[in-house]
Amino acid sequence: MAIDVHIHNGPLVIGAGLAGLSVALNTSPHKTLVLAPVALGVACSSAWAQGGIAAALSPEDSPKDHAEDTIHAGAGIVDELAAKTLTDMGPETVRKLNAMGAPFDHKPDGSFVLNREAAHGLARVARVGGDLAGKAILEAVVHQTLNSPHIDVWERATALGLIKSADDTVIGALVDHAGKLIEVYAPVVIMASGGSGGLFAVTTNPANLRGEGMAMAALAGAVIADPEFVQFHPTALKFGLDPAPLATEALRGEGATLIDQNGHRFVFDDHPEGELAPRDIVARAVHKADLNGGAFLDARAAIGDHFPAEFPTVFASCMAQGVDPRTQPMPVAPAAHYHMGGIGSDIFGHTSLKGLYAVGECASTGVHGANRLASNSLLEAAAFGERIGLDAIQGLTADGFAPDIAKAVRPAMPPHLSEADLKTLRDAMTRYAGVVRDEAGLRTLLSLIDSLDQGYPGALALVNARLIATCALHRRESRGSHYRSDYPLTEATGARTYITWAQALTTAGEMTACTSQDCLTS
Repeated sequence: MAIDVHIHNGPLVIGAGLAGLSVALNTSPHKTLVLAPVALGVACSSAWAQGGIAAALSPEDSPKDHAEDTIHAGAGIVDELAAKTLTDMGPETVRKLNAMGAPFDHKPDGSFVLNREAAHGLARVARVGGDLAGKAILEAVVHQTLNSPHIDVWERATALGLIKSADDTVIGALVDHAGKLIEVYAPVVIMASGGSGGLFAVTTNPANLRGEGMAMAALAGAVIADPEFVQFHPTALKFGLDPAPLATEALRGEGATLIDQNGHRFVFDDHPEGELAPRDIVARAVHKADLNGGAFLDARAAIGDHFPAEFPTVFASCMAQGVDPRTQPMPVAPAAHYHMGGIGSDIFGHTSLKGLYAVGECASTGVHGANRLASNSLLEAAAFGERIGLDAIQGLTADGFAPDIAKAVRPAMPPHLSEADLKTLRDAMTRYAGVVRDEAGLRTLLSLIDSLDQGYPGALALVNARLIATCALHRRESRGSHYRSDYPLTEATGARTYITWAQALTTAGEMTACTSQDCLTS
């Protein structure tokens, strides 16, 4: 297939969720090209987020308290500067989105309606229509994007790999644009490609999101951070759908309870906060109950007849499957929901590769540690998207960008797994790298990845799966979302994981990964 060349004199943003569009809105006046795999606002995790955005918006709250809850939930490996930066930006970020047209719920006095969610010390989550936050916020951001003359959006455009110069600087990407291959060159590339939930058989994310951005960066030589930390949402609706509909955390914040088949509130067996314990604890409790007769979210007393108005998305999902949450408990199970790991980056989005930034779920600043605090994801996408957009244009000029195309180092064309082999991989990821892990299961998973790699060498899904499984195998403790039944205790001192693709391929026995922040350029 012939490959066209497109030289773009401005930022190239790979991904069009809240993080990518937040970057693009802050790169004016530089012409910015955004790659959107599908139509804007469709099939991205931002649009599916239900709970809202966490920020210190009440007189009783403060960014300091928000940061402390973030650090506590992150189980000992949160980057405290990243947490402070994020929570300090929180209130203004929500106000900017509100001014942009995001229809947050307000009280009669004009203040924000706030929900309490798991592991927050008080009500802190600004909501939209009960459970419509992500969709409504992204619609406002998309509207602003389409009315920003400096932004050019290519829909049906998917990056396949990163292009580097002879001196190892990222200078563009190989792109499939509506079936046409194009080498897109740009002076700065921002990866905002989303998470990895689609690698798992049971996920609340769009199934097409399989960590491609992290895999592309890894193949280009970038340092990857904390890939073993995948968050499983405790309350995906168990209707056998792919992806699984989400029952937002806000339901439990409003008083909904988790019960087993006998009506017992089982989470209290594991934690005194019960349903409002950190997500990893609740997810494991739900997983155990699900394996022993079923787990159910009961909102009959707490919400009852108010359900359709307060949580219309969840209500519609339940009614479509013949369950009326006003009168019946909802069957739930954990599902892959958010990847704390990703491309190692600092609070300005700098990665270990010159010319490459990362933002949103594909990045790993350490702000979430081993377990993301509920509703911090949309905040990170918008707040850090703004920071990174402003930083990425520093040093850009109006002069034409003139890459040395003849000496460019181009990526190999990645193969795509067949539908059957992708299902095999997803089933194995859920079984062996899911809520509960052990050495035998992870080695079985890595053997499967080895086998699949024979037929699909360099497939992005397999690259990402290997990074997750390898680092899960070599973290011989349980911490946050990473639970090892053969190593159930947590080490007294926590440390983040830093690894390159070369190290992932050669690791045997003990980890040889870099464990220092010096891995990054910043």
